[in-house]
Amino acid sequence: MSPVRPPAAGHWLVAASLLLLAANLRPLFPSTAVLLPDLGRGLGLSAAATGYLTTLPVLCMGVFAPLAPRGAQRLGVERTLLLALLLITIGTALRGVLGATGLFLGTALAGAGIAWGNVLLPSLVKRDFADRAALMTGLYTMSLVGGAALAAATTLPLSHFFDGRWSVGLAIWAIPALIALAAWAPVAWRAGVRRAARPRMLPVQGLRRDGLAWAVTLFMGLQSALAYCVLGWMAPMLRDGGLSGTESGLVTSVSILLQVVSCLLTPLLAARSRDQRALAVLLSATATLALVGMVLGPHWAVWPLAVVQGIGQGGLFALALMLIVLRSRDAHVAAHLSSMAQTTGYVLAASGPLLIGVLYAWTGGFRAATALIGLLGLATAVAGWHAGRNALVRASAQPADGGPRSAPQAPGA
Repeated sequence: MSPVRPPAAGHWLVAASLLLLAANLRPLFPSTAVLLPDLGRGLGLSAAATGYLTTLPVLCMGVFAPLAPRGAQRLGVERTLLLALLLITIGTALRGVLGATGLFLGTALAGAGIAWGNVLLPSLVKRDFADRAALMTGLYTMSLVGGAALAAATTLPLSHFFDGRWSVGLAIWAIPALIALAAWAPVAWRAGVRRAARPRMLPVQGLRRDGLAWAVTLFMGLQSALAYCVLGWMAPMLRDGGLSGTESGLVTSVSILLQVVSCLLTPLLAARSRDQRALAVLLSATATLALVGMVLGPHWAVWPLAVVQGIGQGGLFALALMLIVLRSRDAHVAAHLSSMAQTTGYVLAASGPLLIGVLYAWTGGFRAATALIGLLGLATAVAGWHAGRNALVRASAQPADGGPRSAPQAPGA
């Protein structure tokens, strides 16, 4: 069944609001990372506690991701995304009040909202922008990493501007989330009016018995583990290596900002390729080796390696999202594959920043963490090789009568 499209002008208004929404799905991570030493001193947090703090939102993203398709079935995709933005706004604001309690509680709430946004955006692209899936995937991942780069670059200077108050540096990111909430509200309202004309989000069977679906899930989780090591620990790693707090934030920001380039180009390249196996391996090697070099290499190499790492990491993230679209035959399967990939994947991803925190607490430095990063990179390449083969997951949406909606088709059918 073809989706009922809004008029052309409204269609692109949805696209613009979607990009604004995406820009608010990552500032939580780098804004916390660049202030970790200040949070530790201001709240008396141990090294282990700061490790838990960087892991908490990733873990919440895995725990709450399964609720996204259920919410979409009951409320609709647009209204569930509105609720996600509300959680992000409230959670981000809470991080700057109530001390450690507000910091951890707000991080958890925002992580839940981010989980729903992560899960439902690929299905929205598959449903409403099927003829421009590669372009829209590139644009919204570009917007997503752009928000992260902005937070990495400006959080510490903003805190210094407000007399070194880290609480302001954390809570101020609720403002762009509130703007996105206001922009998305009309989209959600109009979707509610048209809901009877749209096909319901249907349940899907067979997904967890499919090997390709598990390969996509592992690729999403492992590349996310690398990504959250960057978002959560790159700035502290560079500060530990002798860079100032401001320069560490700028290096992190530049690395994340350069992800924009590969986020835009990778989906277009992936969509035109027969399969995506070689691309997955190449991007895994690039992101991993550059990150290891930033920790172990000389200071003069940090900036050029940050450029290489950003290009590799952004390409990995965009490819992981694009594979959800390419391996799914319709929006229903895409939503549930996205949920599976991000439920299991983000629980797996939480192990990356957590283990780096544990290793840092044990050794007092980050050199031991490079072995972990290398293993994550190798595993990501292996999972990407399997997820990148030219096939569709063997799963089908189930209508109300319980019969299969349609049989899976071969790629290009």
